[in-house]
Amino acid sequence: MSQQPLSINTTLPLPSSTVRIPQLGFGVYQSTSTCVKSCLHALKAGYRHIDSAQYYRNETEVGEAVRQSGLARSEVFITTKILAAGGSLEKTYRKCLDSVEKIDPGEKGYVDLFLIHSPHAGREKRMEMWLALERLLAEGRVRAIGVSNYGVGHIEEMKGYEGAKVWPPMVNQIELHPWCQQRSIVSYCEKNKIVIQAYSPLVRAQKHHDPTLVSMSKKHGKTPAQILVRYCLQKGWVPLPKSDTPSRIQENAAVYGWDLESKDMEVLDGLDMGERGAIVEAVSD
Repeated sequence: MSQQPLSINTTLPLPSSTVRIPQLGFGVYQSTSTCVKSCLHALKAGYRHIDSAQYYRNETEVGEAVRQSGLARSEVFITTKILAAGGSLEKTYRKCLDSVEKIDPGEKGYVDLFLIHSPHAGREKRMEMWLALERLLAEGRVRAIGVSNYGVGHIEEMKGYEGAKVWPPMVNQIELHPWCQQRSIVSYCEKNKIVIQAYSPLVRAQKHHDPTLVSMSKKHGKTPAQILVRYCLQKGWVPLPKSDTPSRIQENAAVYGWDLESKDMEVLDGLDMGERGAIVEAVSD
């Protein structure tokens, strides 16, 4: 649990890097026609971290929103992800470079964090994608690299990648909320100083009527979503709440200046259902 007072400006250090990641992120999954507008609302509300992916088909829109915002590129931390390898190291590298150019056009354009979206392609393609990301990192087109949905075995496997120089991955983005706490991989990441990003922290509103969550919301005078985001923050994770509704975008960032007590955290910890609690994916090895 975090010891320092948290704020919307709180950042976490990435391992083997000088890069720091804003702890609160803004998710844009399934946000296409509304993406620019939603990102602008988020940036106005104080978010400084946007999480995109090739699969989301909105990398261009994320970059456009940052340019329209009036904020300096260096003030906004942008993440994207590659889901499928290109068929060769060069093709995969080009595929990733294309994402960088969509988000931040120009010779000096860059992405702050590039992740492998999933481990399901198999070892050879996982290695191909990782080596492509290492090349972008070495060239300065990416500031940090990591993985998503990786279990312990997937990350351990990376130690044996021929020609790879970066281990551990700087980030592992996985599904995390009280009903799916993935304690084994979380413990492993913490031990290896891998920053843990929490996707689906709001459980896609599927648990907003859960009696325990409703009771806690009433106790603190906060929305269920605010309780869930605050839970992740106090765990030391990087939550990525998403919404296209301006009021909720703002609300989901209003999670500072108050705390969940240790007893509250214990109650929420007690809701864990293991793999059965996942609404998207629990990691496997």
